[in-house]
Amino acid sequence: MTTPQTSAVDVNQPTLQHAAPTGRRLSLPVLLLVIAGALALTSIVRIITGADGITNVSQMSTALQLAVPIGLAGLGGLWAERAGVVNIGLEGMMILGTWFGAWAGFQWGPWTGVLVGIIGGCLGGLLHAFVTVTFNVNHIVSGVAINILALGATRYLAPLAFEGHQGGSAKQSPAVESLGNFTVPGLSDALRDLNNQGWFFISDIAGLLGGLVTNVSWLTLIAVALIPATWWILWRTAFGLRLRSCGENPVAAESLGVNVYKYKYIAVVISGGLAGLGGVFLSIVANPFYLEGQVSGRGFIGLAAMIFGNWMPGGLAIGAGLFGYTDSLNLRGGSENVHALLLLGALLLIIGAIWLVISKKYVKAAITAVVGALVFAWYVGTDEVPNQVVSATPYVITLVVLVLSAQRLRMPRANGLPYRKGQGK
Repeated sequence: MTTPQTSAVDVNQPTLQHAAPTGRRLSLPVLLLVIAGALALTSIVRIITGADGITNVSQMSTALQLAVPIGLAGLGGLWAERAGVVNIGLEGMMILGTWFGAWAGFQWGPWTGVLVGIIGGCLGGLLHAFVTVTFNVNHIVSGVAINILALGATRYLAPLAFEGHQGGSAKQSPAVESLGNFTVPGLSDALRDLNNQGWFFISDIAGLLGGLVTNVSWLTLIAVALIPATWWILWRTAFGLRLRSCGENPVAAESLGVNVYKYKYIAVVISGGLAGLGGVFLSIVANPFYLEGQVSGRGFIGLAAMIFGNWMPGGLAIGAGLFGYTDSLNLRGGSENVHALLLLGALLLIIGAIWLVISKKYVKAAITAVVGALVFAWYVGTDEVPNQVVSATPYVITLVVLVLSAQRLRMPRANGLPYRKGQGK
C-alpha cells in the first residue's frame, strides 16, 4: 500500500532540490569583472564626450533613489513568481502603498506611514492570492483587475481623506515629515572631491560609491538589505525551499507534505507588502506627499527588472539599478548625458557584434554591427537629443534589455499554471 507514495517521493525529490535555474550563471568574480569593464567603458565615454554628469555623485545618488521603488516592486514579483503566482498587480499594490503610506504618514508620522503603506500593499497581495490561488482565476486577469481597482479606489478615497487639510486636495495629500537622511561624514566629502578630479576609472568609482553614502534615506538602507535577506531566505532555508518548490512542481511538493496553498498565500502577501513599501518610498521619501499618478508604471518596470534578473535577487538589483540610472537622466543634464550614452551604446553594440562573431553567430553579429553603426552615426551627426528621447530612455532600455536577455531566461516551471489541491492523486 505504501509503494505508490514512496515512488512519488523518490521521483519528485530531485525536482525540489534543483528548483533554481539550470542555465549558466556568472560567478561572482566574473560578474564583478563585467561590471568593472562596463564602468571603465563608461569612463572612456565620459572623457571623450566631456559629459562628467554621467558618473558624478549627484547623478548616482539620484539613480539610487529612483532604483529603490523599482527594485522593491521587482522583489515583490520575485517572491510571488517563485511560488508560482504571476503578479501583474504590482502596479496596483504600489499605488495602494503610496496612498496608505501618505494617509497615515501625515497624521501619525512617517514611520507609521511606512507600516500602514506596507499593510495596504499586503491587502492587494491578499486579494490577488484569494482570487488566483483559491478560485484559480487567470493570474493576468486578476493582476490587471487589481491595478484598475487600486487606481479607482485611491482616486475615490483621496478627496475624502485629503481635502480640508492644509496642503491637501483631491489629488494630493498634505505633506509628510521626512524619515531623515544620513551621510557618512568625511568619506562622502572625500569621494566627492575624488570624483571632481575627473580621473579615468578612479573618479567614476568614487562617484558611484559617493552616491551610496551621501544623503541616503534610512528606508533606502532597509530596501537594499532586503535583497540579500530575500536570497538567504529563499535559497538557504527550508521555508524557502518549500516555497520555491511550489513554483517548480506543486504536485511533488504536495506529495512531500507541503501545504502549497499556504505557501502561495504567504508569498503573494509578502509580494504585495514589498510593492507597497515601494509605493511608500515614492510618497514619503521621493516626494513628501501622495500625488495621483506618481507610480507611473514603476510596477511594470520592476517586473521587467525581475525578468531581466532571471528571477534572482542579484540580477534584479542590477536591473533596477540600470533602470533607475536611465530614469535619473531626466532630472540631471538629461539631453547632454543621453547624447553621451549614445556613444556608449554604440561601443557596447560593436563589442557585442565581435563576441557574436567569436561565437560563430554571423547573422546576429551583422545585425548588431549595423545597429551599432547607426547609433554611432546618430551620435556623430547630432549635438544633443530631443527631450522626448530623454523621457523615453528608461522605457526603451527596459525593452532592449528584455530582448537581449530573453534567450537565457527561465522562469519557475509552474509559474502561472493552475493548481488544485490533490490534483496529483
